[in-house]
Amino acid sequence: MTAAAQLRFYDVTSADGTRLRCWTNDAGQNREGVPTVLLANGLGTNPYSWPSLLDPGCGVRIISWNHRGVGGTERPASGRIGLDSYVEDALAVMDDAGLESAVVAAWSIGVTVSFALAEQHPERVQGILAIAGVPGNTFATMLAPLKVPRPVARRLTREATRAASLVGYPIAPLIKRIPWTNAMTRMIQRTRLLNPAADPAHLRDLFQEFCTTHPVWYARLALAVADHDRISLSRIAVPTTFVAGRWDLLTGARDMKAASDRIPHSRYVLADATHFIPVERPQLVLDELKLLLAEVG
Repeated sequence: MTAAAQLRFYDVTSADGTRLRCWTNDAGQNREGVPTVLLANGLGTNPYSWPSLLDPGCGVRIISWNHRGVGGTERPASGRIGLDSYVEDALAVMDDAGLESAVVAAWSIGVTVSFALAEQHPERVQGILAIAGVPGNTFATMLAPLKVPRPVARRLTREATRAASLVGYPIAPLIKRIPWTNAMTRMIQRTRLLNPAADPAHLRDLFQEFCTTHPVWYARLALAVADHDRISLSRIAVPTTFVAGRWDLLTGARDMKAASDRIPHSRYVLADATHFIPVERPQLVLDELKLLLAEVG
């Protein structure tokens, strides 16, 4: 059975009336005694980013949602996107599942969402697994392996995202026609933007779904959180693990280590990976999540 066949999709309405397309790996099975984890995904990404968590037999029940305007989730009628709305979406998913609190696994911008959720609603978060992400000011941490100064990195990446919102219209038809085969993903891996050790089949599923959404909308989602300041970590008192990628161009490992150092007794792991740790190092992700769950338990 494929990972896609084991997923169950369902709808939840967020506080402002936006219909969210949610997903879980339980496939309608009885999961009594299995811990439930809320997953805050990378911006605009999809379930196929997490191959080790899609198997119902992984020992963890996952609940998550697709971002606004992505993967079957509505674009809000008001056009409202940004961190506050993402936190509301996370709460809606938890409330629908009957979860008073949970461990949150997060990737990329989802890390910012998870820390905002913990800051605003500390009673809802039991622990955080932060993968390739920082608690706010994300754009300033980009290009860190290239040793680009933070103010320059922030300006460069912001302007690049703005440019993507302009060129997205003419390239959208081309992107939709990309034949996502194992051979295509291997070709991208040869650029070293992705770890060559990653399973091409997992990458294929990830990119094939990613390209179903218009690139201009992705750019808007990114710009909506670009200017959010660092979230204060002084109130974060739950078990926390940071997993950074040694070759990550989108989130600097140094900044993740600095965030980890500000949280008492947090765990920091540096992996041989790029930004796409969940799909490049799936077993590491599952192992670290289980370690965190054991600490929380």
